[in-house]
Amino acid sequence: MYWILAIVCAFNTTIGYLFLRETYAPVILNWKRERLQQDNPEAKYKFEGQDDRPVFAKLKQSMKRPIVIFIQPIVLTMSAYQALIFGTTYSIFTNLQSIFSEIPYCFDSERVGLLYLCPGIGFLVSVWFIIPRIDTVYNRLTEKNNGKAMPEYRLPLANIGSVLLPVSLFWFAWTVEYRLHWAVCMAATFFYGLGQVVIFNTVQNYYIDSFSKYAASAIAGGSVFRSLAGGVVPVVAPAMFEKLGYGWGISVFGFLAVAIGPAPLIFYYYGPRIRERFPLTLD
Repeated sequence: MYWILAIVCAFNTTIGYLFLRETYAPVILNWKRERLQQDNPEAKYKFEGQDDRPVFAKLKQSMKRPIVIFIQPIVLTMSAYQALIFGTTYSIFTNLQSIFSEIPYCFDSERVGLLYLCPGIGFLVSVWFIIPRIDTVYNRLTEKNNGKAMPEYRLPLANIGSVLLPVSLFWFAWTVEYRLHWAVCMAATFFYGLGQVVIFNTVQNYYIDSFSKYAASAIAGGSVFRSLAGGVVPVVAPAMFEKLGYGWGISVFGFLAVAIGPAPLIFYYYGPRIRERFPLTLD
């Protein structure tokens, strides 16, 4: 399996290297400056945002920036939300085998594998029908605000996910606990997949609009945090499920989702004040 993944990644990387165009403005401007410099060596060309620091200094600043921006309240809170989703998702996915191999389901490995289609369909439905509406909502709210765009206009659809996540988690937790029909249990994972994708995409868009110059650093800080949660939480989840049972064990994630669920709504109304109060000085 890993050899196949390595081959696919190598192929995609090669295609990207050969055919993708550079779009980062400082790099393009630097290329242009170098061409002009070659044509006229005596002239000294500069461009706005030019950074002549040594490579090591740039690398040091680039490594430091995600850590600094991560503690900004918006990034910290929404990254915690994403981390909760990662930890929850992998805790459920890695325990589907143990849940549905027991009585009364008694699924073999092949049938358990098919169960992943349910959240997968939720992912696809979200991508096809909800995610494109992020820009629609953003543009309409911008028009209502006399053409002035705000990063917070990316967040309204996140409220769909903040409702679907806890509802689907409680639904899945207690239908599994009482061993209801597998279709009733897995229907919950469809709505979980739907909500998960909505939150991830709205948050990523919010980062980009809120910290345009430092968007990559905000995304990087959040990615590291949620990846750590996605790796650590599933390790301890089986012990929690064994002690509390699947009903209360999975409900723990549901209660956490309820607690952090209002975050998109809070940032929609108070995000500008928070960004103003906690300005970023990273250069």
